[in-house]
Amino acid sequence: MTTVLRFCKSHVVLCVAILAAAISACFVPPDAAYLGYFDLRTLSCLFLTLAVVAALRNIKFFTILARKIVAVAGNLRTLALALIYITFIGSMLIANDMALITFLPLGYFALTAAKQEKHMAYIFILQNISANLGGMLTPFGNPQNLYLYSYFSIPTGEFTAIMLPPFCLAVAMLTVCCLLLPAERLEIDGDFPERLNLRRTALYLALFAFSILIVFRVVPFWLGLVLIPAVLLFADRDALRAVDYPLLLTFVMFFIFAGNASRIEVLHDLLSGWLAKSTLLVSTLSCQFISNVPSAILLSRFTDNYRELLLGVNIGGTGTLIASLASLITYSEFKLLRPGEGKKYLGLFTLLNAIFLVVLTAAAYWFFR
Repeated sequence: MTTVLRFCKSHVVLCVAILAAAISACFVPPDAAYLGYFDLRTLSCLFLTLAVVAALRNIKFFTILARKIVAVAGNLRTLALALIYITFIGSMLIANDMALITFLPLGYFALTAAKQEKHMAYIFILQNISANLGGMLTPFGNPQNLYLYSYFSIPTGEFTAIMLPPFCLAVAMLTVCCLLLPAERLEIDGDFPERLNLRRTALYLALFAFSILIVFRVVPFWLGLVLIPAVLLFADRDALRAVDYPLLLTFVMFFIFAGNASRIEVLHDLLSGWLAKSTLLVSTLSCQFISNVPSAILLSRFTDNYRELLLGVNIGGTGTLIASLASLITYSEFKLLRPGEGKKYLGLFTLLNAIFLVVLTAAAYWFFR
C-alpha cells in the first residue's frame, strides 16, 4: 500500500490520466475502435527522442553546451531570452513536444551552471509556453496543426496568414516576460566537465538527426524503432533505462480518454450547438479539459470554420496543465529535476498561462469579430 501511495505521489499526472481513461471507459466500453485511438507514430517519436536525449545527457553534452551559452549570455536576462527563443524556433521545426524534450535539459544545465536554480520554474514555464505557441506558425509545428492542415486542405499561404498575428503577439509577450528578469551577471561553476567524447557525440547527434527525419516523415517510424534502440543497446544501455516510461503511459491514457470523449453522444450534441455560436471560444475552452490535439480531432467533425478552430486549439494550448500534452512533459521534467517544488511550479504555471490565454484569446476574438 505504501509503495502504491508513493507511486501516486510521484506520478500525479499519470494517475489522473489513468482515472480519466477509466471513467470514460464506463461510458464507452472497450471495443475494437479503441485500437484506432493510439497515435503510434507520435508515441514512437516521443520514445526515440527521449532515448537519444538521455544518451546525450549521459555524455554531458547539454552540460558543456549550457556552459558555453552562459558564457556568451553574460547575464540572466540574456540567458532567458536565448533559452526561450531557442525553444520557440525549435518548436517550429521539430514540433512542440520534441522541442521541449530537447531544450528543457539545456535550460536546466544552463541555470545550474550559472547558479540560478531559483529561476528554474519561471524559465521552464516560459519554455513550455514558447514551445506551445512557437509551433503555431507552421503546419508541422504541433500535431493539431498537422491534422487540421490536412483535414481541411488549408492552403499554406492562408495558414500562415491566420497564424501570423497571434504568433507575433506571443513573441512580444514572451520577450516582455524575459525582460522582467534581473540582468544579474552570471558566474559559471567550475566543476563542470569541459571535454566531450567526440566519437559518442557524433554518433548520438547522428541518431538525433535521424529521429528528426522521422518527425518530418522522411523516414518511417518503424525503422527508427529498430535502429535507434539497437544502437543504444550497444552504445549506452543506461539511456534506454532512463527513458521516462510513465510519461509515455500518460500519453496512452490520454489517447484513450480523448478517443472515448469523442464517442459520447451527449457531448457531441452539446458541442454542435456551442460551435455554431463561437468556434474560437468553444475550441479554446475545450482544450482546457481534453487537451488541444483531441479537441482539434473532435471539433473538426462539427464545424467548417477552420480559421477559428485553428486559432482556438493553438491558443488553447495555454491554460491548464492538460491543455497541451507538451505541458505534461515540462511538468514531469521539472518534478524530476526539482523534487519538492511541484506546488510552486503549478501556481506559477497557472498564473502565467492564464495571462497568455486571456490576452491571446481576446486579441483573436477581436480579430474575427
